Amino acid sequence: MSQSASPVVSQPAAQLVRDYFELVWNQGHTELADRFLAADLIQHNPNLPNGRRPLAEFIDGMRAQLPQARFEIRRMAVDGDLVFAHSLFTAQPGHSGIAVVDVFRLADGLIAEHWDLREDVPESTVSGNPIV
Repeated sequence: MSQSASPVVSQPAAQLVRDYFELVWNQGHTELADRFLAADLIQHNPNLPNGRRPLAEFIDGMRAQLPQARFEIRRMAVDGDLVFAHSLFTAQPGHSGIAVVDVFRLADGLIAEHWDLREDVPESTVSGNPIV
């Protein structure tokens, strides 16, 4: 698989997460957050409180400062009610990016819980392999 290829994961849970990234994060349609996020979302990101509304407000604020910010999903996996997404986040064109791993727990067709880890993309790696 090429570095920029995005694999097709056909499970409905994975598609929900893929659509969430594209519509809410990449396109900024936070008015659609209720289609993807539980109102009482449990948030494990140390910088965000629980709930759908605080996350939507965060996304609106981030997109106001970084309108060209984008997540590019590189790979996904589904295990039961968990969806894992490994993405490249770029703040603007030319930005080397941040490798992000998001873990979502789904319940009743919505994202009910979220964890994430991130690492700045280095110029090079000892192995020569990209981190995302």
